[in-house]
Amino acid sequence: MGGEKTKRVVFVTVGTTSFDALVKSVDSETVQKELLAKGYTHLLIQMGRGSYLPTKSEGDCTLAVDYFTFSSSIADHIRSASLIISHAGSGSIFETLQLCKPLIVVVNEDLMDNHQSELAEELANRKHLFCASPQTLHQTIADMDLNALRPYSPGDATPVAKHINRFLGFPDD
Repeated sequence: MGGEKTKRVVFVTVGTTSFDALVKSVDSETVQKELLAKGYTHLLIQMGRGSYLPTKSEGDCTLAVDYFTFSSSIADHIRSASLIISHAGSGSIFETLQLCKPLIVVVNEDLMDNHQSELAEELANRKHLFCASPQTLHQTIADMDLNALRPYSPGDATPVAKHINRFLGFPDD
């Protein structure tokens, strides 16, 4: 075996929105160093409507970085990735969990009334994913233990429905 490293892709998705803070965060040296230290080799960023362009790069000592705006095959990118870093959109979250991929959800703190963060935090409490902000992403990557994650089984929505009902002020049955 020539020193050929296994390709381990980190796929970043912001969905159809613009989330430059997340793209800037994964484009930073601190986040990329943590990803390299965890053995990841490639960073593929789906940047949506964002205006911030990440720095493309390739090389042996650095993470190979590429990006695009939209794709009809997001599921294919998720399937082939070793780690997903996603915005807190429920579609992206559940699609990734159903494919049993390790997931870090980055909450967009600039959104007013961010109900998405509640979903991400609830799923993080249940150990289905990790939750971060653009500012804490590098630390979350450094601290994450993928073995601590539990598979998500979409069969039972009762606990989540109960949580939502409680949040909305409905009594528990």
